[in-house]
Amino acid sequence: MASRPRAAFGRWRAGRPFWGGLLLTLGGAEVLLTEKVSLKVVIHIGMQGLAGYLLPTVMMLCGLLILFNPAQRLFYSIIGILVTLGTWVTSNLGGFFIGLLLGATGSCLAFGWLPDQEPRRRLLRRHRTPSPTADSATS
Repeated sequence: MASRPRAAFGRWRAGRPFWGGLLLTLGGAEVLLTEKVSLKVVIHIGMQGLAGYLLPTVMMLCGLLILFNPAQRLFYSIIGILVTLGTWVTSNLGGFFIGLLLGATGSCLAFGWLPDQEPRRRLLRRHRTPSPTADSATS
C-alpha cells in the first residue's frame, strides 16, 4: 500500500522539471531568509528595500509555477534566471551566493528539460544487454 503513493509521486515528478523547480524555489527561500541578516552589503532599492523582498518572492513563485504548470516552463525559467541575477544587487549578494547558485541552476535545469524524453535509467538498461558477438568471442 505504501508503494502506491510513492509510484504516483514518481509519475507526477517524471512529467515535469521537478529538480529545476525545486532548486529555484529553494534558492528564492534562501535569499528571502538571508534578507534580514545585518550586513552592510545590502542595497535598498525602493520603499524600504522592497526589491529585496520582491525578487526572492518572484523566484519562489516561478519555481512553484514550473512545478505545477510545466507547459510554460520556458517563460518561467527565463523570468527566474533574470530575477535570480537581480538578487545579486538587492539581497545580500544573492543570499551569500548560495541562493544565487541554487536559483541559476534550477532555472537552467527547467529550461533544458524535455517533456518527451525517456528517463535515463531505461536508456542505460537497454544498452547494457549483452550482444551476441561479445558472447561468441569469449567462448
